[in-house]
Amino acid sequence: MTQSDDNQDNDIQPILRRFDEEFGPRPEEQPAPVYGEAQPIPQQGYLLSLPLGRPHEVWWLLAINVLIFLHSGLLSRNLFSPSNSVLDILGAKVNSLIQAGQYWRLITAMFLHGSLLHIGFNAYALYVLGPEAEQIYGTPRFLALYFIAGLAGGVASYALTPRDSVGASGAIFGLIGGLGAFYYVSRGLLGEISRQQLGNLITVIMINLFIGFSSPVIDNTAHIGGLIGGAAIGWMLAPRFQVDQRLYPPQVVRRSWPLAWPGALGLLALLVLLVSVINPPIQ
Repeated sequence: MTQSDDNQDNDIQPILRRFDEEFGPRPEEQPAPVYGEAQPIPQQGYLLSLPLGRPHEVWWLLAINVLIFLHSGLLSRNLFSPSNSVLDILGAKVNSLIQAGQYWRLITAMFLHGSLLHIGFNAYALYVLGPEAEQIYGTPRFLALYFIAGLAGGVASYALTPRDSVGASGAIFGLIGGLGAFYYVSRGLLGEISRQQLGNLITVIMINLFIGFSSPVIDNTAHIGGLIGGAAIGWMLAPRFQVDQRLYPPQVVRRSWPLAWPGALGLLALLVLLVSVINPPIQ
């Protein structure tokens, strides 16, 4: 080392110490990361390593579902199982009425439930899946995922099932599809975590579909429609987390697919178009 190099090294040491004080010690024993390469996220507390939002609207959705169930039970004078006539008045999916122009039933049916067990199962599923989905997607995209997937489930039920139906199951299956889409697009960053989460979600899907096909009163077409719709809208709106190596220390930053919102609006328009041209089976 020349005298000039030695002086430069002495000059830069205070700067390096300042960086260490601000950002923590540098991992000297590890090779420097290459710009553009994704570094694996630690398995423990991986969501804390990502720039996420806070869940807010999921609690409102949960409260609205419970309150509407209580309202339907009070009108029916039966808090365990609201009557079909009350559910029809409040906005159940009734094919003949939707065909007559009451399209709003495809949305209102998402907030009605046929029994205490029905609302209990869906409320618990929303409690488990909703906060994680809203954290990952952010509130506006979470709401778009929930309602468009729920609409997709309603359209599938309208097209294929003559029975009247109610329930948030299509939207909840949409959350499963949306989470699956996120872990798929994030597999390069999250690695083994993504594979484990995808495996867990597939298991949940298979168990619920098996239960659905085993019971004649469960509207499995709404589940499948919501799942497919949620996976599609989830892939479009899912954040693309990347490691920005230009920062010190490298940080995970949030990116979006450029056509995320146009794609979501396009899917919504397609669902609306399908409703207008479907000739549904009538009960």
